[in-house]
Amino acid sequence: MLEFRTIDRSDRDKITSILKQSDFRGCEYSFANNLAWYRVYKTSICFYGGFYITKSEADGLRFTFPPGQGDLMQLFSELKKYSEERGFPLTVSSVTDEKLAMLSEMYPGGFTVSDDEGGFDYIYNADDLKNLPGGKYHKKRNHLKKIENYSYSYSPLTEADFDDCITFAANHFNARSSSDESEIGEQFAINTFFGEFDYLGLTGGVLRVDGQVAAFTIGERLNSDTQDIHIEKADTSIDGAYPAINNFYAKSLPDDVRFINREEDLGLEGLRRSKMSYHPAFLLKKHTVTFK
Repeated sequence: MLEFRTIDRSDRDKITSILKQSDFRGCEYSFANNLAWYRVYKTSICFYGGFYITKSEADGLRFTFPPGQGDLMQLFSELKKYSEERGFPLTVSSVTDEKLAMLSEMYPGGFTVSDDEGGFDYIYNADDLKNLPGGKYHKKRNHLKKIENYSYSYSPLTEADFDDCITFAANHFNARSSSDESEIGEQFAINTFFGEFDYLGLTGGVLRVDGQVAAFTIGERLNSDTQDIHIEKADTSIDGAYPAINNFYAKSLPDDVRFINREEDLGLEGLRRSKMSYHPAFLLKKHTVTFK
């Protein structure tokens, strides 16, 4: 029987253990993200047969493709029953190309497929973001150099920086002429990240200009070879602040980090252009399957 409930900080060890087994690269496979964003996506969780299941009711009823090990067909049978009892077809999101091929073999002709391009993750070679090599990064190197026109410092994010960064993020939010639900939810996520920073295993960096916060970033080791960037904020009035926080944090990562996941563009054209300008190694495509 599937019994869903709200995620809790005490779920950390069990969830991270299951996520480690599957080693998925999608940004949704993060305990920190799940804890920080559950209100926005109206998410609840369940454990069943060796799997970790997240259910979202923000737009109908759907499940994230479940990480874990066990009888996947039995789990999908239970999920289908659960959905249909509530008047919905079984809908599973975050299905990568690899998982889509697997499901097609398991359930030939048994579902329809749709894509949410705004939900594709942008995955970069870590060395590219560290070194900005070659002609394709010429503009980025020039933009980065502009930070040298300021009296700046960069350091790893520590508890001594938290209050300044929270205030910086709040001022960034308040300066916007309008805000949607996701931006409001982001403020909750930021406070969750800072409030549980060490417990969630997060790292980050802070850029200061004349002693004041000009940018900060928060990230997490997502799987065996990928670092995820959860939050990145910078003062756009300071030339070079965004490329600086990006580059300096990337350089601080361990050598065994091969890829950096800078998450999705949410279908926002400006964000898409910004992410593409850093030349991702690939986009992690995600499909949504709806069972018949």
